[in-house]
Amino acid sequence: MKFLIVDDEPDVESLFRQKLRKEVRSGTVELEFAFSGIEALEKLHAKVPPDVLYIFSDINMPGMTGLELLEKVKSEFPHIHVSMISAYADMENHDRAINSGAKEFFTKPLNFESIRSEILTVLPN
Repeated sequence: MKFLIVDDEPDVESLFRQKLRKEVRSGTVELEFAFSGIEALEKLHAKVPPDVLYIFSDINMPGMTGLELLEKVKSEFPHIHVSMISAYADMENHDRAINSGAKEFFTKPLNFESIRSEILTVLPN
């Protein structure tokens, strides 16, 4: 199952690869990365239908924000799960994300046990 991580900070890729190493090695999870909302949409449009099951996106990114990406994904690809990641645990962003269709809302620093548990909720048994 393919998961797309969207964050403008390049070190997020190595962090996800390290923390989910066991799941990637076993083939349970395939990670793909985009460093902007626009790049994420390009990756989704590159394969019809998209083979991404789930997107984890940062909220605060230059250009298209994570919340704007969430709204576009939910309108074009309603079957793809999206969770938001923010450095700030403010209720305004949380409520906007959930009301726009986000499955979950995670704050930095990320708790990878929570991320792993969330991933397991969408994987087939």
